Amino acid sequence: MGGWQSALAPGGASAEAILGLFWPVVALLGLIWLLVLLVLGAGLLRRAGSQVPRQAYLVIGAATIGTVLVIIGLTTASYLVTRPIAAAAEAPLVVQLRGLQWWWQVTYREEGEAAAFVTANELHLPLGRPVRLELSAEDVIHSFWVPNLAGKQDMIPGRDNVLHLTATTPGTYRAQCAEFCGMQHAHMALLVVVEPAEDFARWRAAQAAPVPAEALAAEGRRVFEQRPCGACHTVRGTTAAGGTGPDLTHLASRGTLAAGLLPMTRGALAAWIADPQTLKPGNNMPLVPLSADELQALTAWLASLR
Repeated sequence: MGGWQSALAPGGASAEAILGLFWPVVALLGLIWLLVLLVLGAGLLRRAGSQVPRQAYLVIGAATIGTVLVIIGLTTASYLVTRPIAAAAEAPLVVQLRGLQWWWQVTYREEGEAAAFVTANELHLPLGRPVRLELSAEDVIHSFWVPNLAGKQDMIPGRDNVLHLTATTPGTYRAQCAEFCGMQHAHMALLVVVEPAEDFARWRAAQAAPVPAEALAAEGRRVFEQRPCGACHTVRGTTAAGGTGPDLTHLASRGTLAAGLLPMTRGALAAWIADPQTLKPGNNMPLVPLSADELQALTAWLASLR
């Protein structure tokens, strides 16, 4: 839902380096495959029971030595390509990304005059600036993968991993969990928005701010605070300060809902709130009984949180 995804269309320095290794490896292995087929074909053409010529042993020996050399070469090439990717850059943007069943928590640290804040299921990155992603998992093993920008990195409970990347092409890319993490693994996507530095700065300032006062005065806020919603979710500027579900402060500014499951529309919000288990069975959001008027007010208020 939203964004595009292809390891063959790199939009970042890490992905470009990986793609530069990918095609030579494909060409080399393709050549080896062709040679194996030729040797196999030659062997099949010989009559059954015929004596194996001495030259065959030379071919087998040469193939064994060649295999060892190819493995050493590919391992060395992989090391030389991935080593610079893992090197820490100076003054990177530090973002904490936490995987949960089945959504993403994104935390931007305080940096200079920019305040810290928490968002969910959408990652914004400034164009051309090195980024340090600090990866962790809350419950089971997850794996972060945005093919256009970088390779995969596992997220293991109790063990923090780091991924460095630099986006070089603006756009909206699709990331996903690449490690099976339960029944809704396929519905654990993340939009990665790469934008110019000035656009990123405006987005960051807006995300760090509480919700607008006019939105706080809406009837939907009363429903949100009086119902169990605030026990799981946070909306800065209200009494809701739950930490087990995604931060909803600027929910309507995101491109998707429920970790890429639905587009961010008022209708999708209403459907999700009305029956989250039908749309994404097994997720941790309970069914909260609401009247038609309450559902309409709540979705109208949530749709205003930009």
